Amino acid sequence: MTSTTFPVTIEQQRAAKVVGLTTLLMMVIVVFANYVLLNPLIVPGKAAETAQNILAHQGTFRLTVICFLLYSAGVVVLLSSLFVVLKPVKRGLALAGALFRLVFAMLWLLSTLHLLSALRFLGTANYLQVFEADRLQVLARLSIAAIFDDYYVGLPFFALASTVCSYLWFKSNYIPRALAGFGVIASAWCLLCAFIYLVFPGFAKPVDPYWFDSPMGIFELVLAFWLLFKGLRLSPTGNAAVVTP
Repeated sequence: MTSTTFPVTIEQQRAAKVVGLTTLLMMVIVVFANYVLLNPLIVPGKAAETAQNILAHQGTFRLTVICFLLYSAGVVVLLSSLFVVLKPVKRGLALAGALFRLVFAMLWLLSTLHLLSALRFLGTANYLQVFEADRLQVLARLSIAAIFDDYYVGLPFFALASTVCSYLWFKSNYIPRALAGFGVIASAWCLLCAFIYLVFPGFAKPVDPYWFDSPMGIFELVLAFWLLFKGLRLSPTGNAAVVTP
């Protein structure tokens, strides 16, 4: 059996810290944006009340837009840092993982545009006066609902990126293989669920959508803390990680 040695450079160690820090910041931002800012404004099944909440709290709604933009920027920082860390393992796969994650970031930007569209429908522009207020409220609610479609279209790309990167983490031995193996399984599970849900929306009844990406989220959270406090694992010589295929 042969062994493959993947050098661990200072650049990789620094990039790994960026991966950990960025992942944690992004999680805080996305939770804050969705569950603290946006969700309290939405009244299920009532477009008029939702519209009134948005107009009464435009600052909060626009802060959600800023959070979505920051999240998209964070994804770009994350994919760049991951590429730096993982490209010595297999450059082509590391690039594919980065590109999959870039598509996910672009769909988050599309969600930002849908939020701004909702505000436009509720605006006071002259060209909106040809529509009744209740119709504009429904259009605004549809724009907000579209961000969930953006997410679930982007989720397969996110899961693909995570699956590829988890495989590279496993192959590199930069982190414990048990953690990397869990990442592969959790990401593949999310990928499977995302595709099934897009084809059969009723899949959300036996399997709650929160369970699609929760295991993958747990993996990324643990990985973030590991990279921040442990960094990349070195070989016994102190300058390389060694795996035995």
